[in-house]
Amino acid sequence: MSRRAGYAAALAVLVAGAGAAAWLGLGGHRAAGEAARSALPPNTAQVSRRTLKDTRTVDGELGYGASSTVTGRLPGTLTYLPDSGTQVTRGQPLYRVNDKPVTLLYGAVPAWRPLAQGTEGADVRQLEENLRALGYTGFTVDDEYTSATAAAVKRWQSDQGLDETGTVELGRVVFVPDAVRITAVAASQGEPAAPGQRILTYTGTAKAVTVALDPADQRLAQQDAAVVVTLPDDGTIGGRVTRVTTVIEPAAPGAGASSGAQTKVEVTIALNDLNNSDDQQRVASYALASVDVTFTASEREDVLAVPVAALVSLPDGGYGVEVVEGAASRYVAVKTGLFSGGWVEISGDGVAAGTTVGMPR
Repeated sequence: MSRRAGYAAALAVLVAGAGAAAWLGLGGHRAAGEAARSALPPNTAQVSRRTLKDTRTVDGELGYGASSTVTGRLPGTLTYLPDSGTQVTRGQPLYRVNDKPVTLLYGAVPAWRPLAQGTEGADVRQLEENLRALGYTGFTVDDEYTSATAAAVKRWQSDQGLDETGTVELGRVVFVPDAVRITAVAASQGEPAAPGQRILTYTGTAKAVTVALDPADQRLAQQDAAVVVTLPDDGTIGGRVTRVTTVIEPAAPGAGASSGAQTKVEVTIALNDLNNSDDQQRVASYALASVDVTFTASEREDVLAVPVAALVSLPDGGYGVEVVEGAASRYVAVKTGLFSGGWVEISGDGVAAGTTVGMPR
């Protein structure tokens, strides 16, 4: 059921009793706009202008964000693996095969082929950008792997203790967007390395929040959407959505048919304003922590709104409000919009800011 459909169902239950009582108490089924000059409603409220927000608060985990996996591409023997918690930056080894490094470089395009003279593409530019950042020059940073690029690669290979071939073999470098923090090591030092082998998992190095949403709630997690994170000390800090991925959570071993694999939407949230020393200290004090994350799916500014309880069911369908004018009242059909925090957006002829409407006891 959609959120709007859910609201409608809940609203039908809410107004059924109050609406029926209102119509019976005022002479039965009157059309919208007909005056009711018998009993006035027991309570009233004012139509007001408000900003309404469609928000949802869910559980999250403060840590370092979602994990990613490094898969080996080189055969040989694993001669070095980092410890969990190790941070690795550009140009440093993630691990070693046959005592030769598999090096971390920065970039969005995964390594997918050998890079050699004559190769062209975005991965070539990515390699050249890293070589330049590491101090190797003499070539133009572009999409072409030239002889000048190969010469710079040979100098880099010499410094790494690699064979000076001028070609970067597949699996010798791992491209990731930024520095990483090792979260777990899946392999063991001394065991054979093989293409396709899971070596280790990593996250970013900055504190982040992860949330697992049901697919029906994916609308909450839009790229770059602003959120509010409530820390265990009840303090709040802003954040924004930086990554949204769909993941399959496998069924637990021995689980029955009703507890099979589940699809989740994994959301990574970067925290804002961590240049503030107080916020840095507060966040740094938690290695891992459960937090609340408030998403705002939509917002309506400066709209007419009434308490949800002011709505009544009209005999011809739809909803209305009982407009009170002195010693009389009349029913006015309205169109409903966003529901939020016990209020509902309304529009229609005969309602304006300051209009008095009936309310149940």
